[in-house]
Amino acid sequence: MSNKAKLIIGDNSYEFPLIKGTENEVAINVKTLRGATNGVITIDPGYKNTGSCESAITFLDGEKGILRYRGYSIEELANKADFLEVSYALIFGDLPNNEQLAKFKEDIKENSLVDDDVRKILEAFPKNAHPMGVLSSLTSALTAFNPAFVNISSEEDMYNAVVRILGKFPILVGWTMRKKKGLHLNYGSKSLSYVENLMYLMFKHPNEDFQMNPIIKRALDKLLILHADHEQNCSTSTVRIVGSSHAGLFASLSAGISALWGPLHGGANQAVLEMLEAIKADGGDTKKYMAKAKDKNDPFRLMGFGHRVYKNFDPRAKIIKAAADEVLNDLGIDDPILEIARGLEKEALNDPYFVDRKLYPNVDFYSGIIYRAMGIPVEMFTVMFALGRLPGWIAQWKEMRLKNEPIGRPRQIYTGENLRPFTELENR
Repeated sequence: MSNKAKLIIGDNSYEFPLIKGTENEVAINVKTLRGATNGVITIDPGYKNTGSCESAITFLDGEKGILRYRGYSIEELANKADFLEVSYALIFGDLPNNEQLAKFKEDIKENSLVDDDVRKILEAFPKNAHPMGVLSSLTSALTAFNPAFVNISSEEDMYNAVVRILGKFPILVGWTMRKKKGLHLNYGSKSLSYVENLMYLMFKHPNEDFQMNPIIKRALDKLLILHADHEQNCSTSTVRIVGSSHAGLFASLSAGISALWGPLHGGANQAVLEMLEAIKADGGDTKKYMAKAKDKNDPFRLMGFGHRVYKNFDPRAKIIKAAADEVLNDLGIDDPILEIARGLEKEALNDPYFVDRKLYPNVDFYSGIIYRAMGIPVEMFTVMFALGRLPGWIAQWKEMRLKNEPIGRPRQIYTGENLRPFTELENR
């Protein structure tokens, strides 16, 4: 293959270099296009064919169903590591050794407090405020209590910023859920692991001992790992473009949370449960709704099946399906919504229409099932996604700043009015 691409515009020909990634991905470097061609730009709505950066963090191949963090397969990470090991690898480049991991976990615990004035901010929200709006606001508010900008050239400063936000974020998540449920705000325990602390923060009731379910803990750990990063998706791209203005880490993360809120992104698992509720309200006939999904003239959309990136299967779904089965079997929940979910899953995995089109249940389908079984309110599902995606956002922000990437400034094709005269107010 040539190392250049040729572009012909009218009678003129231009050459641009090709960039090749370590997994043989190829890109045309068009950063000189506008200058070389006297103002010609590319247009790519949604940036589906545009690379915004070169990154060494996450590799995915949607055609082959491959997902790797820092070169480690998602299957091995989900089955052999815990969430903080994966977080360390994403942020710092390699899996930690025993000493590094022990220090990382201890330093996160030392930062697992938030200023009590944050509690006052939370209390000002109405009880029916959406948890994602609350979480985004509280994350942004942390800037006020940690006003110093991170010195990106200092490894110590960067490390301290990482353990600070990883320590505080689960508290914001737990408090957001407790606010929603009308429970008092609590703190975790240094005797508990990261995921155990999260469960304690969310589920501990003041009038009873907290019982840790190891199966639920293991499933939640896997879910967080599976959501930890996913290349240049909407929220990650938002974190990078906000950070490219040299906005601080907390402000950039808050912007990422807002981007994740959308139903086409992190809200997909919430949309799954809302769909299941609608099916239940209509009698719970899964065969009827699978037929509706196959009818091109029917507006019904089957949520949680297929994936925008994975054209074969979602490797994360294979992992979390087993965890979902384990959780449901352990809890023995008699829930018609979960029975409808199982019915849809069975239909899709055996119906040639879905099998031929590779419309398999995805990670959003199974994560929604697990969160419901755990007793997490549906409005909190995207908050849980945000907690899982936190290390990926941090890693992407850190990489972008250390590479001193230029401020994000997309171009456009203007389609408005041409120059026209101004008409005085009395004559309009």
